[in-house]
Amino acid sequence: MLKQFVESDADEELLFNIPFTGNIKLKGIKVSSENTDSHPAELRLFKNKPNMTFDEVTLPPDQVFELQKDSEGVLEYNPKIVTFSSVSHLTMHFPRNFGADTTKIYYIGLKGEWTPGHRHGVTICSYEVMPNLDDHKLKHLDSVSRTIE
Repeated sequence: MLKQFVESDADEELLFNIPFTGNIKLKGIKVSSENTDSHPAELRLFKNKPNMTFDEVTLPPDQVFELQKDSEGVLEYNPKIVTFSSVSHLTMHFPRNFGADTTKIYYIGLKGEWTPGHRHGVTICSYEVMPNLDDHKLKHLDSVSRTIE
C-alpha cells in the first residue's frame, strides 16, 4: 500500500481536473484506495470541461462507473471509446464512498493513446463592423441606377 494519498476534507466528494498536452483516446481507468468504507464508490467522468468546480458537477456526466473496493489497483474500468476518443481535459468526480466521512484515494491510473493536440486561436481574420461597399464592388453590378424594362 502506498503511503501518500488524497483525502477529501469537508465530506466524501473529491474532484480532479486533469489537462492533457495533446489529445487522448482514453481506454482504461484504475482507482486504488484502502479496503475500507473510505474507498470511493462512484466515479463520474466529464470530457473536455476545463476548470470544473463542485458547483458544476450537477451537469450530466459523459459516463458513470460504480466502483468496487480495490486496494491493489488491479480493477480496470473501460470508458466508452467513442465518447472518450479525443480528450484534451478529463474531470473525475467521486461523489460518494462506501459510508465513511471522508474519501481517500491512493492511486489513479489512466491508460490510453496520446496524439498531438491542435490548439491555437484564429490566426487570420477580418471583422467588419459596417461593410464598406467599395471593398465589395462587383464589376457587373457597379451601377444601381439601371431601369427595369
